[in-house]
Amino acid sequence: MTSTTSPSEKIHPQLRAVRRSDAEALCAIFNMPGFRWGTLRMPFETVNQVERRIAKSGQEDTWIVAELDGKVVGHGSLVVQSSPRRSHIGEINIGLDDGFVGKGIGSAILGALLDVADNWRALKRVELSVYVDNEPAIHLYTSHGFEVEGRHVKAGFTDGQYRDLLSMARLRF
Repeated sequence: MTSTTSPSEKIHPQLRAVRRSDAEALCAIFNMPGFRWGTLRMPFETVNQVERRIAKSGQEDTWIVAELDGKVVGHGSLVVQSSPRRSHIGEINIGLDDGFVGKGIGSAILGALLDVADNWRALKRVELSVYVDNEPAIHLYTSHGFEVEGRHVKAGFTDGQYRDLLSMARLRF
């Protein structure tokens, strides 16, 4: 399937673990304007930086990519806290190719990461941060059981301005 799919049609990507060979495709996504706008990442990341990030990914990390017809169109990660007193907590990060937002790929990635959190890691708390004006992402997270826990005023800087961030979490106790 391609990005010519109608906006209401949901796409079912192939999900798999990240590979070092994905660095170039991920770097291209990380440098897209829509992706960068919705994250705290800096512009103009290099393939070498992404390769290092993949290589540094640890045993407690789950990093997956979404593929369509062999093309990487999104990614997501679940990082478990390393402190013994916080080992019940995971942090989620998700991002998509600008051309594939709103087509169900983010939901597929988030669902897979939450499956790992719940059924493989027995995590009790999964958390994330999101810009307060990133309505598509907030809708995605709330549809998967995340709730807003707080607002961090002017906590992120992008496009020459300070923006508020929301702390969101999904609890399972």
